[in-house]
Amino acid sequence: MRLGATTFLTDRSIEPVELAVALEERGFDSLWIAEHTHIPVSRRTPFPGGEPLPEMYRRAYDPMVALTAAAMATEHLMVTAVCLVAQHDPIVLGKQIACLDRLSNGRFWFGVGFGWNVDEMENHGIDPADRWTLVREKVGAMRALWRDDEAGYDGTLVKVAPSWCWPKPTTPSGPPVFLGGAGGPRMREHLIDYADGWLPNHVGPDTPATLAALRDEATRRGRDPDTIRLIVPGPADPKFLEAQASLGCERVLLPVPVASREVVLPYLDRHAAVAAELNVRERGS
Repeated sequence: MRLGATTFLTDRSIEPVELAVALEERGFDSLWIAEHTHIPVSRRTPFPGGEPLPEMYRRAYDPMVALTAAAMATEHLMVTAVCLVAQHDPIVLGKQIACLDRLSNGRFWFGVGFGWNVDEMENHGIDPADRWTLVREKVGAMRALWRDDEAGYDGTLVKVAPSWCWPKPTTPSGPPVFLGGAGGPRMREHLIDYADGWLPNHVGPDTPATLAALRDEATRRGRDPDTIRLIVPGPADPKFLEAQASLGCERVLLPVPVASREVVLPYLDRHAAVAAELNVRERGS
């Protein structure tokens, strides 16, 4: 079990470089950040849970730019962007990921979100009904570009003519892909078909049953369920960590406040001993 951190990075929160250095110094093993390109003021889509939209959704840094800065300032910290892939050109995003992966010596992992904000998707020219197919095919296209010297992809909605595209990531398969979201039937299908792991939105009483359903379905469909890695957000609480370890979770991500350095650094200090103990023990095993 390892302990990482997850947050939004904004122009009003602690800066990416300072946060990354602080995490590495305190023994955290990874930084995971979310993405929203913009939030249309029309606000047709209610925020999940019906609560007011938090300010961080309007002010989020571009994850690839922020994580490049974070990776260049650290030596060991893993960096992960949970990107809204349907909203991106797969050729451009694939090249950005390959470059960051190489520049960080393989310290980038690829988080994938499907999106919930209809207004935002439509501004990108995306039909929200297509987002599941678009994510599947854009990930497939990026993997082809990472893997093949002459890469092409012929999907239903995504097509890339045979092309040369370098640099390649540090491994031919590219960075591991983690799908973020709830574990409903459609998510389970995508996880089994092409993902390396699952990042649930949250952990609750239904998580063990959802995970069991995922593993049962994977077995029925011929995939070893142990190849689907589990990473969850949650507190650095011993009971919580023990419960997640019993589910086969490899990493817990501590939610970091989207706030100034005066708030964030003392918060990290309070959890540094747990992070260092877990991560040093894991490296030594």
